[in-house]
Amino acid sequence: MAPQVFFHCYPTVLGHCGIAWTERGVVGSQLPEETPSLTRDRMWVRFPAAREVAAFGELPAAVQAACEGVRALLAGEARDLLEVELDDSAVPAFDREVLALTRRIPVGQTLTYGEVAMRLGQPGAARAVGRAEGHNPFAPIVPCHRVMGAPSAGKAANLTGFSAAGGVATKLKILAIEARATGQQAGEQQDLF
Repeated sequence: MAPQVFFHCYPTVLGHCGIAWTERGVVGSQLPEETPSLTRDRMWVRFPAAREVAAFGELPAAVQAACEGVRALLAGEARDLLEVELDDSAVPAFDREVLALTRRIPVGQTLTYGEVAMRLGQPGAARAVGRAEGHNPFAPIVPCHRVMGAPSAGKAANLTGFSAAGGVATKLKILAIEARATGQQAGEQQDLF
């Protein structure tokens, strides 16, 4: 029998985020939709059998800490959120590898889909990496916003696609917050090379 899933929606500087968990860890995180009610609706769609926990004080301590970590990250603190325990058992194996590597990209640094594929030892898998990032159930705990398309036509990075509400504009907003947290100008995120 599958463990009971719970979820909670909570305010951040960008809007209301959502988090879902079982006794094994966080099974999903949601960046803000356009309104708090749309974030809640999105959580119901993603986790239809979940029970909502409305009061922050009723959350397990680890989930409270995860929410506070996301709040801090989105408010401009350089937080890596590696302490958040994830339950990725429902995530396909390749996607787990991609997300594990993505999770280790430090605040203020970025990689391209191709660079992630190379680091996984699968240099031809950039599109598969992009698909895995696009299906990331843990944003922003797993910072898929730090992964970009390859540079083209004089651009430092290709900011194609971002599945959160607001799309690429949301990705840019989070990257700008992180750039300020690390003393950089937006767009100056350092590659890991």
